[in-house]
Amino acid sequence: MMREDLLRQLENEPVWDMIVIGGGATGLGTAVEAASRGYRTLLLEQSDFAKGTSSRSTKLIHGGVRYMQQGNLSLVLEALRERGLLIRNAPHLVHNLSFIVPIYDWWEGPFYGVGLKLYDILAGKLGLGPSRLLSLEETLRHIPTVEPNGLRGGVMYHDGQFDDARLAISLALTLEDLGGVALNYLQVTGIFQESGLVAGVEAIDSESGKKFRIKGKVVVNATGPFIDSVRRMIDPSARGLISPSQGVHLVLDSSFLPGDSGIMVPHTDDGRVLFAVPWHGRTIVGTTDTPIMAAPLEPRPLPAEIDFLLTHASRYLTRHPTATDVLSVFVGIRPLVRTDGVGDTASLSRDHTLLIDSSGLVTIAGGKWTTYRKMGEDTVTAAAQVGGLDDRPSVTASLHIHGWQEGVRTGDQWQVYGSDAPALELLLEENPLWREPLHPALPYCKGEVVWSVRHEWARTVDDVLARRTRALLLDARASITAASAVAELLACELGKDHIWQEQQAADFCELAKGYLLE
Repeated sequence: MMREDLLRQLENEPVWDMIVIGGGATGLGTAVEAASRGYRTLLLEQSDFAKGTSSRSTKLIHGGVRYMQQGNLSLVLEALRERGLLIRNAPHLVHNLSFIVPIYDWWEGPFYGVGLKLYDILAGKLGLGPSRLLSLEETLRHIPTVEPNGLRGGVMYHDGQFDDARLAISLALTLEDLGGVALNYLQVTGIFQESGLVAGVEAIDSESGKKFRIKGKVVVNATGPFIDSVRRMIDPSARGLISPSQGVHLVLDSSFLPGDSGIMVPHTDDGRVLFAVPWHGRTIVGTTDTPIMAAPLEPRPLPAEIDFLLTHASRYLTRHPTATDVLSVFVGIRPLVRTDGVGDTASLSRDHTLLIDSSGLVTIAGGKWTTYRKMGEDTVTAAAQVGGLDDRPSVTASLHIHGWQEGVRTGDQWQVYGSDAPALELLLEENPLWREPLHPALPYCKGEVVWSVRHEWARTVDDVLARRTRALLLDARASITAASAVAELLACELGKDHIWQEQQAADFCELAKGYLLE
């Protein structure tokens, strides 16, 4: 997978069937959908795949219990179906996780118990297991660090958990398997038209500065929080579609939530659901819902959001976390579709919206990771009509994601690599030093850096430590310590000099400071 070879394809392909702008969940899902139907597909990402909110989710593939409270049963039904399909198609990245709603008031047991039984019914044959009421003793056995004062019991239900950035990389690899082309660090700078209709994009390679003019029969804008900026490349006066909101997550040591069950609090002070979930040997607590004016590529938490999460975590955990316990803090941006008259982003729907403007630009907005496949299906069906492409049926409901294999065991060392694990083992045999850990506090070895460059488009220290591995999220301080070793390995693989190497390490360390609390 040489970047130079991929760039040459941009010059050698006269006209692509479909050009997808955006390398997050929506763009990758759309590109895989298009390529799986046999359309010649190109995906362009301005930074790295899943650099934005698609690597900063709460790590859940779920129907959305909160959406039932809002009465949006159609969204819950669709999400539960997609949850079941994704667990079948990517078992190396998505697994069943039990959640417990702790019960402190007498009415909560029957109230939430009935609601979660409806959740089971909506899931149907794709359900992950029946919900049930738990006694006080059973609740404490599953979540021993839950606050016991006043606890009456709990309600257990099931949802999916995943590694978001790893799923994004696996989707990019799936696109490649299907004959499509994915390029990161290839920024779209303009959209050109012929006879008043979109005919392609102008882009620049962030590494070399080389410019490209790429023709496509149809162009899809799948840039999440940034869709309005792409729409305004054609119409500078276009009304904004997105009302962004940010969600903050705290990462704590696993001792705050030992075991293999998560906690779900159905109603917090701001009306959001609060989760505490085990993930990669850590505990994630989230999330907030704070309206913001603009969507930066590297969002930062507000002090009030940190206080909110620490306060709520202390209400439900026997160990009361403080700022010094936080290993990392990460922030995602929700690209919520604007609804006039609604000021509270927590009440906005996560439904997706398709827009086709008069120039033929296809924009897909809203949605969430769980429904990325369905969003891609709907988008490609519409885009194919706009581009005059042959009508072909969707096959992604049963399409195995790259790395799929039978008999996946949760917790295996190379689980996220799936069927690529044997090839990774072969690579590690090339150099015994590559089996050395990047850092004693991180579950990654040096050879994974080499693998990420050769097989997964990694170009920077940030790519490796934030998304190919999840080091930055698991322990920001440890990742800062590991940055120099990663930069050295990258420089060797990419043929870069010592100045580049030092600059990469310095840039990452500066970025990683934003994941630490003062």
